[in-house]
Amino acid sequence: MKAKNLTRNILIALVAGAVVGMALTFAPESFFGPLDKYVLDPVGQIFINLIMMLVVPLVFVSIVLGTAGLGDPAKLGKIGISTISFFLATTAIAITLGLTLAYLVKPGKAGIFDTSNLGDYTPSEAPPIMETLINIIPENPIAALSAGEMLQIIAFAIFIGIALAYLNNKTKGIYNLFEQANDILGWLVMLVMRFAPYGAFALIASAIASAGLDAVGSMLSYLLTVIAGLILHAFIIYSLAIWLLGRGNPITFYKGFFPAMTVAFSTSSSNAALPVSMKTAQDTLGVKKEISSFVQPLGATINMDGTAIMQAVATVFIAQVYNLPLTMTELLMIVLVATLASVGTAGVPGVGLIMLAMVLNQVGLPVEGIALIIGIDRILDMLRTSLNITGDAACAYILSEREKRKITSK
Repeated sequence: MKAKNLTRNILIALVAGAVVGMALTFAPESFFGPLDKYVLDPVGQIFINLIMMLVVPLVFVSIVLGTAGLGDPAKLGKIGISTISFFLATTAIAITLGLTLAYLVKPGKAGIFDTSNLGDYTPSEAPPIMETLINIIPENPIAALSAGEMLQIIAFAIFIGIALAYLNNKTKGIYNLFEQANDILGWLVMLVMRFAPYGAFALIASAIASAGLDAVGSMLSYLLTVIAGLILHAFIIYSLAIWLLGRGNPITFYKGFFPAMTVAFSTSSSNAALPVSMKTAQDTLGVKKEISSFVQPLGATINMDGTAIMQAVATVFIAQVYNLPLTMTELLMIVLVATLASVGTAGVPGVGLIMLAMVLNQVGLPVEGIALIIGIDRILDMLRTSLNITGDAACAYILSEREKRKITSK
């Protein structure tokens, strides 16, 4: 299927899914329940599973080839430092933007919500930052591959790639094997994407129908604040970076990358969108394969600007709901903790709530407040995932264009 036809079909599916989802909010549970259980949820989950099936091998093979393709270890170090610096800087900006908007809009003014019946939502415990950093090096690489531990997989793949680059002709056969594996995975990605419109329709319809009009309506202020933050970050911060650092046209960038953004929107998973994201960056945006193969899988694991914006707005929102003012020190702590929390955040649906719990604990806010936003988080998760992968692609594009300019200037 051609890229234009795929984009058109996914867009049609997203709109149709949204319309059907809105209509289903008026349907009785006796109708929606079985429809969601036996049709919408299975179709959506099959689509996610098909893509997730490819994520671990794709990340491993791509990072190995990307690292080996960079050749010179010094060059690898420079690109690695540039990539991580870009990710951390844009994440800090995203959090600051989210905090600013939350204080301007004041979506959680005290007294609007009843905080006495928030329920007993208990999120999974977020790992300590130092534990995350220590565990980057896997004790058992095979176990890491089996469990899908993305940071450990990336670390192991980088070591393999460095070895291939250093040994060069001695390991040419292994390098060719990885290239062939990459071709196989690329073919499988295109095969799976034929199913994308059906999966997108089912996921959107189920998410909107499950949230309900009342839940979405009551949280409209919070919803719009987060969405405003995501839009501003994309069209100001990323656009300026693409224009000033990459010397590219932001409109051309977004137009070319839009198919990948629609996949991220429908799956709510940076990891699930990764195969399409990389292929779009390489084929449509002209990003060098070795840079795309290194930067984008790394970004899917450690770059979560959309999630950072949500965490900032949600933290202020919950503080306002409980009428607990935040000090400047606590605001700085939110920026620091949320930025570091983006490292090691799994690129899967809903993980932002787990990391939000860690941020709330750090500034002494009640974690139970998460219950206020959990109903519509899936809708926001779709949007922020689109922003997350866009940041990865923007970084890859900027570094690729910089490398191209170096080559032409010699």
